[in-house]
Amino acid sequence: MPGLTNLPPFPEDVPTHPLLVIDYELLKARDKDEIAKLWKAATELGFWYLKNHGADAEVDKMFDMGSETMALPFEEKMKFEQGDSGFSFGYKAPGATVTDESGALDTVEFMNIAKDDALAWPAVARRTYPSTVNARMEDAVAPFIRKSVEVNDTLLEIFNELLGLPAGTLAEKHKLEEFSGSEARVIKNPPRPGGIDEAKAALAAHTDFGSLSFLHNRLGGLQVMVPGTSTWQYIKPIPGHAICNLGDAMTIFSGGLLKSNLHRVVPPPGEQGRHTRWSLVYFTRPGDSVLLRALTDESTIVARAVEKAPEHLRKIFESGQTSNQWFTRRVKNMRTNNQKGVDVWRASRGTEHQPLAA
Repeated sequence: MPGLTNLPPFPEDVPTHPLLVIDYELLKARDKDEIAKLWKAATELGFWYLKNHGADAEVDKMFDMGSETMALPFEEKMKFEQGDSGFSFGYKAPGATVTDESGALDTVEFMNIAKDDALAWPAVARRTYPSTVNARMEDAVAPFIRKSVEVNDTLLEIFNELLGLPAGTLAEKHKLEEFSGSEARVIKNPPRPGGIDEAKAALAAHTDFGSLSFLHNRLGGLQVMVPGTSTWQYIKPIPGHAICNLGDAMTIFSGGLLKSNLHRVVPPPGEQGRHTRWSLVYFTRPGDSVLLRALTDESTIVARAVEKAPEHLRKIFESGQTSNQWFTRRVKNMRTNNQKGVDVWRASRGTEHQPLAA
């Protein structure tokens, strides 16, 4: 399977940002100390490691499916291309999106598989996929998505309690049966053995569009920009640990209490840059019809948070956009073919504390 054999260690001489390690089994048991640690991670950086998540077998099968899919002829993959309308599901070729307002092209290719399609299989809910995806839908894709939903729904339930929301509030905004932008993504980034400046992103600096991300990778390359700073730091991959982070929707729902942090992907550091970088992520996003607003009427905790939120976030809380509108706008305005000046790329931004960072 990709990403496992003879990989060099992550170098010790690059700047890294430590993440708190959260134990999923303890969260399920509602361990108070573990929940307090999750709250600290979620309200300070919005990123954390998650261990004992129980998804390793599903992750391995998804990497196999990704390797099989990316090995298809380019012309075959392009039959399933996303297009430029803001539709996310399907194949994205290298260079199909820009990484900054200068128009610099990304270097990654990936396949996005809709939660709605995986759970409706063999019926088609949103779109069709290559034969390699279809062949693994039942034994790899659907099991990974179901496991990811279980993990992220557990986290949503805990955040619901911590935010003082009525029981089921966040669950109602993430109903499994409603169409949404939730999707599994397998990402391939080619080797860059010292041939690219770290300052050039492989995938644009951004905040995630939805609610929660459940990420698995085996090489470095993920970087975060800590709030209040303008410097990038690596997140070191740890075997058996997922990297979880919050997206824009949770920042909005919580009135800014929960952090959707700026991050990007650059070539792996040191000797790791000589290897293909594979990543797998599941994005949980609210139902398409859900209005993205601060839940001030439902929680005094959120209402107090809005009063203290920075001005750029308060404007976002009142944008009136649905989850689908937010998601489509961000995807569409990052597409290379849609670039007609810097205003287009700037219109792709979310809750970033430095919207123009690359």
